[in-house]
Amino acid sequence: MRPCLYILYWTHSGPACSCSSSPSTVTTDRARTMTRTTTSSTLLTAALLCLALPLLPGATANKAARRRQGDNLARLRGSPWPAESSVSLAVAATDDRASRHAASPPAGRSKEDDRVDKLPGQPSGVDFEQYAGYVTVDAAAGRALFYYLTEAVGGGAAAKPLLLWLNGGPGCSSLGYGAMEELGPFRVKSDGKTLYRNPYAWNNAANVLFLESPAGVGFSYSNRTEDYSRSGDNKTAEDALLFLLNWMEKFPEYKGRDLYLAGESYAGHYVPQLAHAILRHAAAAAGKPSSPINLRGIMIGNAVINDWTDTKGMYDFFWTHALISDATADAIGRHCNFSAAAAAAAGSNDKCDEATSEADEALEDIDIYNIYAPNCQSADLVSPPITPSMDNFDPCSDYYVDAYLNDPDVQRALHANVTRLDHPWSACSDVLRRWTDSAATVLPILAELLKNDLRVWVYSGDTDGRVPVTSSRYSVNQLQLPVAAKWRAWFSSTQVLNNTFSLLACRAVPDFLGAQCEIRYGGPIHTQIYIIIHTILNI
Repeated sequence: MRPCLYILYWTHSGPACSCSSSPSTVTTDRARTMTRTTTSSTLLTAALLCLALPLLPGATANKAARRRQGDNLARLRGSPWPAESSVSLAVAATDDRASRHAASPPAGRSKEDDRVDKLPGQPSGVDFEQYAGYVTVDAAAGRALFYYLTEAVGGGAAAKPLLLWLNGGPGCSSLGYGAMEELGPFRVKSDGKTLYRNPYAWNNAANVLFLESPAGVGFSYSNRTEDYSRSGDNKTAEDALLFLLNWMEKFPEYKGRDLYLAGESYAGHYVPQLAHAILRHAAAAAGKPSSPINLRGIMIGNAVINDWTDTKGMYDFFWTHALISDATADAIGRHCNFSAAAAAAAGSNDKCDEATSEADEALEDIDIYNIYAPNCQSADLVSPPITPSMDNFDPCSDYYVDAYLNDPDVQRALHANVTRLDHPWSACSDVLRRWTDSAATVLPILAELLKNDLRVWVYSGDTDGRVPVTSSRYSVNQLQLPVAAKWRAWFSSTQVLNNTFSLLACRAVPDFLGAQCEIRYGGPIHTQIYIIIHTILNI
């Protein structure tokens, strides 16, 4: 199947999609049919149809406590970035840093040592395997990354692909957000001690690997403290690649397995950069034993892609959603030119700074990651816990997860915090002191991935104000790809292949693919998904 950059925008009236191909590619758009009730559709199901990855959507929770994903984005813009990022990104022509570090069987703990028998507060009837622990990426520095693997449910792990999930920030936890609030198999109740099942977890149809990256995030650590002031895009991609190579030595059954990379927010950098590092590694392995990594595609949601269009799209979104005044929007339009070239030529612009500061102040009392969400009114835990509901959004989920992951019993069950960190686990790191390099754009990398026959899925929800749908539109348009399938609403009837396939709307979409973006269904949903996917693959 030829590569295609699929673009999906979620709106309150339903999803719409277009498909753009690389200039050398003509892609037929046969993956367009999905069901829709009068109320809804779902982002991830659409993504799966295009990527041919059998996943189910998971519900996400609002990031409403303390520092959150995206809070660091403003200070990152303008961070140094090596000159080679703007020149040739041809895979064979670029350096493969990971090739200097040969993958080797991990010392110490084995796969069985990392098995999680049962998490504290875990409900009964769990029908999948869990593993958690550390993989060393730099033995000399004592740098190791923490992972949590939830294999596919129902004993079907061997037949399912592997999906690596990365949260953004930079500096935010894929364990705390991705696994415990978004697409993982469990949610934490309001007592901070008890778990309940997420029926829409992605491990219903894939083996999902959550990685806390880079070192200094969550339970990941380095024994060389200066590493925390040397974090950046390049080092993060290099360490993530080394993690995968060494992790597959611990889990050899995943060598050669179809792999998809996915993430949100600043993972708009992490995911394409890691994909590019994987391609470089594969090119360097030519004539040698082949790479164990079988990368098939990437998915990025409400993703940081291209600084100036992301920033312009953010302020345009504020005005079109009545979050800032006409006067403020007019001042931004008159005094701000967000393009990198204009910023470098003009330097500081006091009038632009004043206008954007007014906009930022106007947003202080709302949740910028979910502009329609309620705010958490109390950080106190509730015991006995409130009866949870997947249909009702709880803005205090951050506090429940924070309490759970700081419980010593939970940490022991996860084989976490083995070095006894001198700080509590937190959703977004206070340890990382400096981000040394941040690309102004990853658009050249996306173009390179398409040229190398990888499938790229960009999706965006319409209630995230930090990296909003307007930013996604403006940024993707910079690729100037020919449109292979025109924009249109993504729905047909209420029947797919003679089976009911009804969907619940994504009601609250933060910087991930959508809070509470859930499939509800009647009939054999797994069968429906697989029939659709197999049909697409065989077209």
